[in-house]
Amino acid sequence: MDELLLRELTPAVIGVLVHRGVDFATAEDAVQEALIQAALTWPDEQPANPKGWLVTVAWRKFVDTHRSEAARRDREQRAEAEPPQGPTEAADDTLQLFFLCAHPSLTPASAVALTLRAVGGLTTRQIAEAYLVPEATMAQRISRAKRTVRDVRFEERGDLATVLRVLYLVFNEGYTGDVDLAAEAIRLTRQLASMTADEETAGLLALMLLHHARRSARTNHDGTLIPLAEQDRTLWDTSLIAEGVAILQAALARDRLGEFQAQAAIAALHADAQRAEETDWVQIVGWYDELHRRNDSPVVQLNRAIAIGEADGPAAGLAALATVDPGVPRHTAAAAYLHERAGDTAVAARLYAEAAEAAQNLAERHHLTLQAARIGQALRDHTKS
Repeated sequence: MDELLLRELTPAVIGVLVHRGVDFATAEDAVQEALIQAALTWPDEQPANPKGWLVTVAWRKFVDTHRSEAARRDREQRAEAEPPQGPTEAADDTLQLFFLCAHPSLTPASAVALTLRAVGGLTTRQIAEAYLVPEATMAQRISRAKRTVRDVRFEERGDLATVLRVLYLVFNEGYTGDVDLAAEAIRLTRQLASMTADEETAGLLALMLLHHARRSARTNHDGTLIPLAEQDRTLWDTSLIAEGVAILQAALARDRLGEFQAQAAIAALHADAQRAEETDWVQIVGWYDELHRRNDSPVVQLNRAIAIGEADGPAAGLAALATVDPGVPRHTAAAAYLHERAGDTAVAARLYAEAAEAAQNLAERHHLTLQAARIGQALRDHTKS
């Protein structure tokens, strides 16, 4: 069975049912039932027209579900004969589904879940495993999301910026369970980019590809993190880098700079350096300045301070970091790194230990603990000598 094909067909099939008069929530449920049926039968023989098969089965699921409702009896009798193929059947409503699933009335978590299910074609179980929550919890989240957008007109124009933020959230989850969310986010963003000439959509796709290209070099065999400067760059995927750079250059040439394009430009400069020492930190600071003008979030300020520390020295980096909210995640880790570069090893060891205690995940905590232990051991060796 071609699972990827099923995922790609899901939004189109939902769109067909919606155009036939089925409300979005019911259509999505019916399509999920059809996908389950496909999973059971397609391994033996895949139909010649997979989309038509899914439409037929999903429509029958819808009719069966509502057969007992007297108010719908006349419409169901007409439906029993299978509606003829027409323009609706060929319409691709994926873009509208993106907008609906990332509706501003939804919380980010709900928008992510609904997007992965309705546009991505993932099952509730797969989404739950990816986000490490019980399936019942995820089912409730998706049900609430569908109720929230129940009265939103399917044809209503949505907010593309919100869709991009949702896809970025999916990408940042990386890999958990049996679903590679980073790869899924790239697939969905490719799909979205094929439907619009928007520069920021292209910028987000480029950013994802450039980050994903470094994936195999980010961790050791035991799962410990490897900082960017210490990664084996021969492990980076040069084809993804080349594709990401080409997409970014085409977007930048249209001279409508946005946040994702600026972030992708920073990632491209890192990818361009064959060795960490060759990184063009001056240009990176310049791109962070552009990013900061569009988004002055504390996270951007933090990363900009680190870049300044690389370009102009640790003292300048610490001065920039002093203007950033100390409550920002990884603030203490950044201070530890800059203090170590400045030669303040005792302060760095203490800050690394503090950062480890506040780390948001086990891999990061382990890495910071190792940094604190490494400097602590060096200090003890120096005292003995």
